[in-house]
Amino acid sequence: MATTQLLEKADAALAAKNVQEAEKLYQEVLSTSSDIDVHTTNASVQQQTLRDQEKALVKLGELYRDQKNAQGLSNVITQSRSFMSSTAKAKTAKLIRTLLDFFNSIPDSYDIQKQTLIDNIAWAKAEKRIFLKHSLETRLVGLHPNLFVSYPAPRLPVYPLHPTTLTPRTTLPHERTMIPRTHHRQLDTQQYRPALALIDTLLTELKRLDDKMILTEVHLLESRVYRGIGNFPKAKAALTSSRTAANSIYCPPLLQAALDLQSGILHAEDKDYTTAYSYFFESFENLSAQGDAGALGALKYMLLCKVMLNLPEDVNSLLTVKLAAKYAQLRDVESMRAVARAHQDRNLADFEKALREYKDELSSDPTIRSHLASLYDNLLEQNLLRIIEPYSVVEIEHVAELVKQERQGVESKLSQMILDKVFHGVLDQGRGCLLVFDEPEADNAYGAAIETLEEVGKVVQSLYAKTVQIA
Repeated sequence: MATTQLLEKADAALAAKNVQEAEKLYQEVLSTSSDIDVHTTNASVQQQTLRDQEKALVKLGELYRDQKNAQGLSNVITQSRSFMSSTAKAKTAKLIRTLLDFFNSIPDSYDIQKQTLIDNIAWAKAEKRIFLKHSLETRLVGLHPNLFVSYPAPRLPVYPLHPTTLTPRTTLPHERTMIPRTHHRQLDTQQYRPALALIDTLLTELKRLDDKMILTEVHLLESRVYRGIGNFPKAKAALTSSRTAANSIYCPPLLQAALDLQSGILHAEDKDYTTAYSYFFESFENLSAQGDAGALGALKYMLLCKVMLNLPEDVNSLLTVKLAAKYAQLRDVESMRAVARAHQDRNLADFEKALREYKDELSSDPTIRSHLASLYDNLLEQNLLRIIEPYSVVEIEHVAELVKQERQGVESKLSQMILDKVFHGVLDQGRGCLLVFDEPEADNAYGAAIETLEEVGKVVQSLYAKTVQIA
């Protein structure tokens, strides 16, 4: 039977929800097409056979994607190599990228996807398909920073030693009852070392070939990896290199959106939320125009910037914009709206409630997670200042009850605030009390005395110079 007829029967079986029959027919198309190629000298028949085989590969990949069958999809990619040997290299690269994209819809497919990429990189190297090899290696590197986006960071001690300290950092209240760590990938620096090693090799080869497009992508991935391990200077340097490479070529909208998104994230880390917002807005517009699912993440970052700029009232007005309106009713957006309301009311209880109700939406993204930790810290600080303001001596236990926090956490926070000179006081741990002092008045007498002595010194030096001249 001709491959076209087999393909039509397979499509009909799939439409009738007969998945097993459709799978069998697609496999038959792939197995018989090679035999037809061998015994057929008609060029048009061979071309039709190749087109049918390509369709069968994509359809079979879609079938395994819908079934969440990562191993089956991996087998399809391996099976496609015989077809790829008889087609143009550009079409080969496009087909394998299409099949690999199907992994994104399959949960818990990281290990299989990684092994599939490693196998295909080895095949591309053996076949001397250099550009395909670079493309696959770039995707392999991308798996490492994607872990940083897809999984929450591990829980850490409750309060940092200083606000600028990267680790340990503030833990949000709802994290105390999170799913056990075994359900999450550990974000250890060790995970990024293979990525950095592969990036260094890739950059050396790409600079020699002067492939600006892939060079832009690799530098962007390098920036994400460095940001993942907390090396922000190198993350910024890599992003600058990526933009430099992008300026010399036509940059596709999705790649430009990714560059803007990374720029916004790094500016947000520097607390420059105004500039970060502008980059997030550019990224959101690009992603929305392309219909990309990442537009929702960019919108959440925009809302986060408004909250961090102490403009929570702008959140609702932002969601009335035409591009953002279609996302307004989604749970991810509602989570940011709840955070904005709590921040606007300066209500720590509502903030904690929002963190509990929208745990998945607010904790899965490390950027939102880290900034909300900072916001929670500020809200807690403001509530503590409001509570202790009328007192000169107050029990720490009483303060903890009022803010509905654990005593140890409140004591640590008060200690940090005293060290940072947010207020003047002393913790009396023996009595379990906080002693609050009035802000000492600045005594300018010593400063004035030093200035006077400096002027007298100038006069003495002047008189000494004149004495020397007379003598």
